[in-house]
Amino acid sequence: MNLPNALTLSRLAAIPVLMVLLIVRFPWHDQIAAALFIVFSLTDTLDGQIARRRGIVSDLGKFLDPLADKLFVLSVLIVLVQEGLVAAWVVVVIFSRELLITLLRSIGATKGRVIAAAPLGKTKTVMQMSAVTLLILQRPYPVVVPLTALVVAVAVIFTIGSGIDYLWRFRYLLGFGDDAGGSDSPLRRQAADLGGLLREGGLTVSVAESCTGGLLGSVFTDQPGSSVYFVGGVIAYSNDVKMDQLGVPSAVLSSHGAVSCEVAVAMADGVRSRLGSDLAASITCIAGPDADGTSKPIGLTYIGIAGPDGTRCYDYTFRGDRWSNRREATAKAIELLGDETRKLVAVTKT
Repeated sequence: MNLPNALTLSRLAAIPVLMVLLIVRFPWHDQIAAALFIVFSLTDTLDGQIARRRGIVSDLGKFLDPLADKLFVLSVLIVLVQEGLVAAWVVVVIFSRELLITLLRSIGATKGRVIAAAPLGKTKTVMQMSAVTLLILQRPYPVVVPLTALVVAVAVIFTIGSGIDYLWRFRYLLGFGDDAGGSDSPLRRQAADLGGLLREGGLTVSVAESCTGGLLGSVFTDQPGSSVYFVGGVIAYSNDVKMDQLGVPSAVLSSHGAVSCEVAVAMADGVRSRLGSDLAASITCIAGPDADGTSKPIGLTYIGIAGPDGTRCYDYTFRGDRWSNRREATAKAIELLGDETRKLVAVTKT
């Protein structure tokens, strides 16, 4: 038990208190309930921030946090339905969405994938909290009834929209889209196409990977005969390996951080120089589900592409879970390598 988990549990402990405040009649009971709802809602933000900053993210916290959020909001909404302050269909929509995402997270967990909160999902939570607060206050303050109806409508729209967003982002967990698991997956077909271009131009490639942990190299080596063009790679997960094996200057790492354009460029230059390839790609990113104690956003990715004409850096911010972000980074690196290879092949033909 730590402070973040204690804050999470406080939301569960607040449920019976809020239910009593909403049902029992005494002066200012609704106002007190609204104030407590706001206070305990804020713990949803605090517990995650504290856990990440102090490096005390735990499995218990990952389990309790989404459970507490859902029970906290839904319990209050059910009482509000009983009190005639909100239509039952609103609760059905919210509950259905939460159940759907919980099932999606469960499927992800069985495959070793953690589905982190998406930006639209966080907006949904803020809108739901705002709607519930106004629903409580509309009884003592009828003047807010029109505003409450509007906010509830917006909350429902965001609830449905964020549910669709989650299903689309993580559709591969349900068997749709590219999971990079099959020999005929789009990612591997993309790598096969790049291999054909490299053969055509008589070019070689090497890779330096951090967050992708060898995924880029694996899709190359899945191709029969890839030894003709794929020289090898370095999985530089720690800063020490980045410095020792790729020659990334310690000053660059300390001043810009491991996830930066400067480090991506140094990694690409380092692996190209040390393995003697014509082209090289590097990937460094924050795959998630946490930001590794930095203020940089989850999904932030830098890809370095080194070739005879110099080294370029490209930055992206992917919005999926850890696996999806790694897969997207790999796919983008192959795409960029393909663009560079086509340029070089075109030059040789002219």
